[in-house]
Amino acid sequence: MHRPSDQGSSGRFHYSLFGLNVRSDLSLPELRLLDPMDDVDVWISVASDAEEHAGTLLAIGDVAHFYVDGGSRIIVVPDPGVPDRNVRLFLLGSAMGILLHQRALLPLHANSVEIDGKAVAFMGASGAGKSTLAAAFHDAGVQVITDDVCVVRFDEGGAPGVSPGLPRLRLWKDALDATGRVAEQFQRSYAGDDSYEKYDVPVGAEGASLELIAAYLLQPADEFAIVQLTGIDAVEAVFANTYRGGYIPETGNFQIHWEDCLRLVGRVPIFALNIPRDHARLPEMIGRILTHVRSAPLDS
Repeated sequence: MHRPSDQGSSGRFHYSLFGLNVRSDLSLPELRLLDPMDDVDVWISVASDAEEHAGTLLAIGDVAHFYVDGGSRIIVVPDPGVPDRNVRLFLLGSAMGILLHQRALLPLHANSVEIDGKAVAFMGASGAGKSTLAAAFHDAGVQVITDDVCVVRFDEGGAPGVSPGLPRLRLWKDALDATGRVAEQFQRSYAGDDSYEKYDVPVGAEGASLELIAAYLLQPADEFAIVQLTGIDAVEAVFANTYRGGYIPETGNFQIHWEDCLRLVGRVPIFALNIPRDHARLPEMIGRILTHVRSAPLDS
């Protein structure tokens, strides 16, 4: 494991995220608190000024500056008076995405769920319906593993695996309403802007890494359909749905990332999932997806 050279003893909170051990000066209530650990992959610290910190800079106006360095450290410089929740939104999102690329991992812009002891991912652009679909899986008794970011690792034999991510879903109010949830029972993802009606819904994802056996690319459509993608179409689907892929050139890991996309397609079938935006049909569509996962020859 990577160990930040100056981690010291100031890190007060210990968590696991995407299979990484995280020590943080900030409380991260979105994550499951762990006992203190000796081996640390990522250290999150706080500074009071935004000058002369090492690493890639992510500057979010009216929120914070984040310095992401070496795949092992994030320094957070919050703007005065900003709610902690807003800082954590970008810390655990875009800033963590940069760190994952610095570590030459493969983060997909995807949700994943556990089906019969294996992981299945659902990729898609923002607004494609990933979290709404994951909420429907959760309501059907299917465990959600990751929301929005699905980090893929390959074991020594080349098999891809997925570790638990943030144990929550982030749903727009219309998706809350459609899945029978009441907005007042959940916290807003971003504080201080009532027009931003997205809410955090806990789902309790935890556990060990699971083998990834299939990935579906969500595509809004009038009719439900599942079509396997092959060759360059499959590779481009994975590459285009890399989380925060714009930061890959800065890391110098472009070749590694492209090879990992090829490795994934070589081990896991990729399907286009044409899905109507009809919330009333979600239970039916969940059933059809489960049938496909369990009956399709999952080899590429």
